[in-house]
Amino acid sequence: MATSGVLQSRASKKSRSSPPPKVVSLFCGAGGLDAGFRESGFHIELALDSSAAAIKTHQRNFPGTRSVCADLKEIRGQGVCELLSETLPAGSRIGVIGGPPCQGFSRANASSRSDDPRNALVPLYLEIVSALASVYQVEFVVFENVRGIKDDKHSATLASLLSGLRSLQLSVTDEEYCALDFGVPQVRRRVIIIGIRSDRGYDTIRVRQRQGKKSVRAAIGHLGSPAYFRRDLKAVDIPVHPNHWTMTPRSARFSTPASKWKQTRSFKRTFWSKPSPTIAFGHREIHIHPGCKRRLSIFEAMLLQGFSSKFVLEGNLSEQVEQISNAVPPPLAKCIAAAIGRATAKCFHTVSQRSD
Repeated sequence: MATSGVLQSRASKKSRSSPPPKVVSLFCGAGGLDAGFRESGFHIELALDSSAAAIKTHQRNFPGTRSVCADLKEIRGQGVCELLSETLPAGSRIGVIGGPPCQGFSRANASSRSDDPRNALVPLYLEIVSALASVYQVEFVVFENVRGIKDDKHSATLASLLSGLRSLQLSVTDEEYCALDFGVPQVRRRVIIIGIRSDRGYDTIRVRQRQGKKSVRAAIGHLGSPAYFRRDLKAVDIPVHPNHWTMTPRSARFSTPASKWKQTRSFKRTFWSKPSPTIAFGHREIHIHPGCKRRLSIFEAMLLQGFSSKFVLEGNLSEQVEQISNAVPPPLAKCIAAAIGRATAKCFHTVSQRSD
């Protein structure tokens, strides 16, 4: 019986869980993209951004991640590899995610040019991915940007990015998604490029839509008035949430009845029964609350982006405005991460081996 037991043990196969690749987040900002990946079971190993306020936010909300304030234009691919090597050995499996600042491609920028210096961040992104691929096993890449990157004047930049990713043995999909289709009450359309290893036998990427809140009322209708900015404002003076504050409504426009409100670019309003327009604010262009008596609070904008009420932004008001404007809605990010998880599940999550 003992011999039989040994033979049975040798013949049996056991399955053990293999964790998904660790994630490197470039141009991480506050961490909207990272939050979605974390919710789908990925660990953010390293996050980098040049904004000290954004990194402070990231450190607060991702305590298990090494969040570093660094200018990627200065440290380049070699610097990212050196930082990652301090916590992750060479040869490890990783994923790379990020959305370089998009002002050079934005259609709201009527004077945007193909040679805008900010457009150089796209080839920099590819350079960093290539450098990481020379040391680590890059299993997937996610690149997020505005729809303007697909305009004819930027076609060379986009084509170079796509061909560069394919040269790294990645199978690439290039799609446009609207946050409203993924449970976010906001009409926010973005280009998402996903590359997964083409030599692993992975399934096709299929990003599934999800149901969720569809209106401004559903997201923020339960909130009372926020605190208004003043130099001596203290955290204890801000109700409900540390980010429930906004600019003081000084303009005469705020005395205009909602029924007679005429919006402009700097005074774009929201409506209770509709989803929000794209959350993309200038420092003094926060969207108008449906009541038309003030601008939205940062916390209200966060909820309209699909952030958890437990998430907190750090920094002054302008820094928080920038962080929430640049963020990827976490529910959309979660759906992208889940699609990658499904496509790669056979290799990431189950490894069969013979018991000896």
